[in-house]
Amino acid sequence: MTVDLGRVGIWQNWRQVNVELAAAVEQLGYGAIWLGSSPPGDLRIVEDLLDATSTVTLATGIVNMWREDAATVAASYHRVSSKHPGRFLLGVGIGHPESTEAYQRPYDKMVSYLDQLDQAGVPVQERVLAALGPRVLRLSGERSAGAHPYLTTPEHTKQAHEILGEGPLLAPEHKVVMETDPALARGIGRPAVQNPYLGLSNYLNNLRRLGYTDADFADGGSDRLIDALVLQGDAVTIARGITAHFNAGADHVAIQALTAEGGDPLPTYRALADALGLG
Repeated sequence: MTVDLGRVGIWQNWRQVNVELAAAVEQLGYGAIWLGSSPPGDLRIVEDLLDATSTVTLATGIVNMWREDAATVAASYHRVSSKHPGRFLLGVGIGHPESTEAYQRPYDKMVSYLDQLDQAGVPVQERVLAALGPRVLRLSGERSAGAHPYLTTPEHTKQAHEILGEGPLLAPEHKVVMETDPALARGIGRPAVQNPYLGLSNYLNNLRRLGYTDADFADGGSDRLIDALVLQGDAVTIARGITAHFNAGADHVAIQALTAEGGDPLPTYRALADALGLG
């Protein structure tokens, strides 16, 4: 891969990332900022954040293939990458069937979209694919630099690494809450998991493959499920949970800091940067 993500990055809804947060995260030593929740295909937010920083990599996690046509995304990729070579990783994916009326034959859609990116000259090594299940994980290793799984666990990372093998990038996301009281931590983490992910079939199917059942999905998610999907505790404890992904085969982990409504995620990222030895 020609883009350096470093070992650890942050993952935030693209609407919540401004130049001040990007600059602070860069100073803390994070290697990448993943812009989540389907950023627009014009990639203006990526360009603005790259303009305001000097070393951190920007990645999309992910541009939705159903909402943004490949030609537009490819043109935006070339504009951004020519201005900031080696600092942008294009993450693409198919989103969720529940939120897309035209959602049909998703695997074929991914293949067709990747074909169009090829034709438009978007390098394989500067794009990644959102992937959870075995078939799409294999596709991500064959047609892109690798996989960006979302809402997963170290157990999934181990399985994904076995499917991808050595070479392709494996960059999972993991949510965290900096709170040592389990009840308070779950009170922050559970709504972020329940809405929307416990209503989306692709995530439920992946969690079932990991051994979770309908009982775990009821009432906003069992404590067992929430604790697996949202790391909680002090910085050292959370850092240990992030390290479990590396032990399972991850190349990079994107940390998503959850807070109480209106809270600032930066203190969490600052504490974890110290605990993980960044900078």
